[in-house]
Amino acid sequence: MANNLKLIKNPLSKDNPITVQVLGICSALAVTAQLKPAVVMALSVTVVVALSNVVVSLLRNTIPPRIRIIVQLVIVSMMVILVDQVLKAFVYEVSKQLSVFVGLIITNCIVMGRLEAFAMSHKPGVSFLDGIGNGLGYAFILITMGFVRELFGSGTLWGFQVIPQALYNIGYENNGLMIMPPMALIIVGIIIWVHRSRNKDLCEK
Repeated sequence: MANNLKLIKNPLSKDNPITVQVLGICSALAVTAQLKPAVVMALSVTVVVALSNVVVSLLRNTIPPRIRIIVQLVIVSMMVILVDQVLKAFVYEVSKQLSVFVGLIITNCIVMGRLEAFAMSHKPGVSFLDGIGNGLGYAFILITMGFVRELFGSGTLWGFQVIPQALYNIGYENNGLMIMPPMALIIVGIIIWVHRSRNKDLCEK
């Protein structure tokens, strides 16, 4: 039970896929200008990682080692197509915002990394938990970035105005830099710095 709990907790802290392993950075930079697409992308990746882990784990003893990467890519592609169709059916506008980035989940290093490092050598149950844990670790960073960038860049959250009009009346202005791609890189760098400074074990000597 304790080991299963670690599979969920560690990716949220000392083994976070973005701040520690530095994986999945591209999508973290691309879809976090607003909170809603960041949340949808985070949920999509979590579902893909968890389900792909389970399928690969179930097939791990039947996959020839020489073609395992190809098989893993096919499985991930299948999961991404399913997720993409669900998004188009239920959140079409967000799906259009995410555009090609949903398809690029196939090449997300977090997904392939967990399949190769964990699912290929563990049972389906723990592989599912590992996928959920790493998905949540990824989601935490994406949602944090989406929250900060939309709040200070547009004055909104989830599309709703949250900064009072009175502040704008006295001269407050949204920080346009926040919604530009370079700022995403700066914010993720700050998050990595804060996370590593709070966890001394992660500090490079």
